[in-house]
Amino acid sequence: MVTKTAKDKEAGAETQDIALPTEQELLAMPESDYMNAIQLAFFKNRLHQLEQDILSNADATTENLRDTQFVPDPADRATIEEEHALELRTRDRERKLLKKVQQAIASIDAGDYGWCEETGEPIGIPRLLARPTATLSLEAQERREMRQKMYGD
Repeated sequence: MVTKTAKDKEAGAETQDIALPTEQELLAMPESDYMNAIQLAFFKNRLHQLEQDILSNADATTENLRDTQFVPDPADRATIEEEHALELRTRDRERKLLKKVQQAIASIDAGDYGWCEETGEPIGIPRLLARPTATLSLEAQERREMRQKMYGD
């Protein structure tokens, strides 16, 4: 059965209607099924949900910052300004995450998702479940962090 989501209709793409597995079912799949259509659909769906959450948080932040109230007490004003600064820092981190999420979605579309950028080896389902935007296998990530620690690059 072929269905189109609103986003797919905009892009003019058709998608197969695939029942998404649970995390446990994903972990139980054999290694030979690594990055098959079902797994890719699962991660694409998860990444799209994450993207929507980040975008809705950004909209909420915009609304919160617009609803600035004037408070005569300087201590209260400072507290409100500090809360706004904290919220803006959080949104900045989410903005960076949004870019990684969109890159991960693009790598699914390109057929590169789930494979280490450095070694070409599988990143692994458990790591992708924990961090769907991962681009390195655990070993490659550890090596990179060790180099950064030793050489500061």
